[in-house]
Amino acid sequence: MAGGGGSVSEQSWRLTRGNQLVGTLRLDEVDMFWTDCRFEPGPGWPAIRPLFDASRDAWLAHDLKAALAADERIRQEGLVLVPEGDGEPVRDFVIRIRGDRARFKW
Repeated sequence: MAGGGGSVSEQSWRLTRGNQLVGTLRLDEVDMFWTDCRFEPGPGWPAIRPLFDASRDAWLAHDLKAALAADERIRQEGLVLVPEGDGEPVRDFVIRIRGDRARFKW
């Protein structure tokens, strides 16, 4: 798992869907529950981006029902966070992506 503080070396994860790279997440910092990262889109990002846009828009509109439904659709895509280097792939997590920023928690 990610650690906090400035001494953390560059930790990153590949966000995948099947064999396709959706993007790379590079650790910035760890909040109490969320891991905040820089997001670099991959070839699979354009196909899945509308799901993340729908989630963001619903949360910003304070539409809890729509937000939870959008997050469930993202979960159903079978996304996996694969740590670069050591570590087991993470399959059960919540993720938000907006522009070049991403955050996730598991």
